[in-house]
Amino acid sequence: MKHGKKYVESAKLIEAGRLYETNDAMGLVVKAATAKFDETVEVHVRLGVDSRHADQQVRGAVILPNGTGKNVRVLVFCKEDKFDAAKEAGAEYVGGMDLVEKIQKENWFEFDVVIASPDMMGVVGRLGKILGPRGLMPNPKAGTVAPDVAKAVTEAKAGKIEYRLDKTNIIHCPIGKVSFGAEKLSENFETLLDAIVKAKPAAAKGTYLKSCTVASTMGIGVPVATAKYGV
Repeated sequence: MKHGKKYVESAKLIEAGRLYETNDAMGLVVKAATAKFDETVEVHVRLGVDSRHADQQVRGAVILPNGTGKNVRVLVFCKEDKFDAAKEAGAEYVGGMDLVEKIQKENWFEFDVVIASPDMMGVVGRLGKILGPRGLMPNPKAGTVAPDVAKAVTEAKAGKIEYRLDKTNIIHCPIGKVSFGAEKLSENFETLLDAIVKAKPAAAKGTYLKSCTVASTMGIGVPVATAKYGV
């Protein structure tokens, strides 16, 4: 794969084989971001688990202290008595079977997060094959199946993100925008890593945090030191 001149110049900032402390890594990511838009910064964590085994799954959600920098559009499935509370909390779309049909018939996806009250999961379950592959299916572990939908909406708007293993045992998560600067990105990074460490499965053996890289949308990957977490 051939990279552009800006990428090649940015790559010179990284010392081969070096693992950078969090603040230094975030500073490099910000410095190396040269796109004309506010790039998203993502963390990629390779874990020493096997996602094929149910007892080695790693999944959860965490509220980033500085948010994600993204305006999150929230869709809520709940009973009518909770419609007003969900809307007041900031949900863009609130409904029931009407929204299920809209998604099924119109291939409608003008939302980023789906929240459901437990008593609506029978209805929402019909969308499993549609929402599941997109990572949008409500899940109790992610806090998107909740009796208090208003609270769940508030958290989603405040910068709550879900982390989960992919098939290659890597977690990919956004932690903000380049415009946040190194300090705020570092705070978000530490919050995410702490959550992932706490979610370590009892069945996991050997080194848990295998490697960690942080990069902006168009930028270079910067390896981050994780030894201080002791896992």
